[in-house]
Amino acid sequence: MASESQQFIWLVNRLLGCLRRPFTGKPYMSWQTWRHFAWVGADSLPIVSTIAACTGIILALQAAQQLEKVGALSYVANLVGISIVAELGPLLTALILSGRAGAAFTAEIATMKISEEIDALEVMGLDSVRYLVWPKCVAMAVMSPLLALWADFTGVLAGGIFSVTVLGLSAKGYYEQTANFITLRIMTSGLVKSLAFGLAITLIGCWQGYLAREGALDVGRRTTRSVVQSIFLIVLLDLFFTALSFISR
Repeated sequence: MASESQQFIWLVNRLLGCLRRPFTGKPYMSWQTWRHFAWVGADSLPIVSTIAACTGIILALQAAQQLEKVGALSYVANLVGISIVAELGPLLTALILSGRAGAAFTAEIATMKISEEIDALEVMGLDSVRYLVWPKCVAMAVMSPLLALWADFTGVLAGGIFSVTVLGLSAKGYYEQTANFITLRIMTSGLVKSLAFGLAITLIGCWQGYLAREGALDVGRRTTRSVVQSIFLIVLLDLFFTALSFISR
């Protein structure tokens, strides 16, 4: 456990060192960062869109069942909007990225660690953290909030289309209710959460990759552990940010 903690501290220190790159005249992003932008961002769009759209429709259905009983069906837009933008958009996006990107980060670094490719990079004078981990951090820091924003838009839009076509709500009324209820503060809170989720997934995923020691079996073990720890940390961070938002309201 002590060596795992030391490895984590070593990784964080190396990443903090990468933050100084702009002040040393070195490029902030490499071609690998752009590759991760495409892989983390564009390639995740289909699954993020599908899950966000389904979630928006489910929320509209659930809200309609309860609100119809008290004659407040028009408030479906409020419930769908606040649930998606403040909570479910960032959370679902993070869970998808944890299973997709976080697991892949761990498997890639663990395989390189076991095959001694990382040792070879260090022997050649290349900083393996700057070369392998830093591009993933930058890509996740940028793409995680953007994907969450897209999930918000898709979920609210799908909920709106369902409410108009099936529940018979007015499209103008749905739009006005949503626009009035979702404030800049709520959107900013969701984006900050997404940024924290993205960095946590990358850090956990790469850390578990560096801990791999015992062949192919350990790659699978570390990948599973990475996903479980990421989900656990995402939920804790979500609780922290939600409590903070409640206290500072």
